[in-house]
Amino acid sequence: MALAMLVKAMIDGAMTCRELAEHTGLHYLTVLHYTKAMHKAGAAHIAAWDHDSVGRCSIRVYRLGAGKDAKKPTRTRAQVCADRRARKRDAELLNLVDA
Repeated sequence: MALAMLVKAMIDGAMTCRELAEHTGLHYLTVLHYTKAMHKAGAAHIAAWDHDSVGRCSIRVYRLGAGKDAKKPTRTRAQVCADRRARKRDAELLNLVDA
């Protein structure tokens, strides 16, 4: 019954594991196991990547059916360093304002 509820929810469209867990009432880890097994068997594919709370693309968005997995977006070292420098510059500005 649980697997049927999960498949029914995935028919509606692409969803993350967290959304599937909320929609079906299943535990998040159970949904992770089911989606991993469905992906391995070729019954589902990764349709997109979603951003987590930190801003990284690490949340898989699954879609039912065979298909090619979406490529995980990567950032170049230059982009990573530029973001780090910007965060450091912002922190220094905040320290100047607080002082």
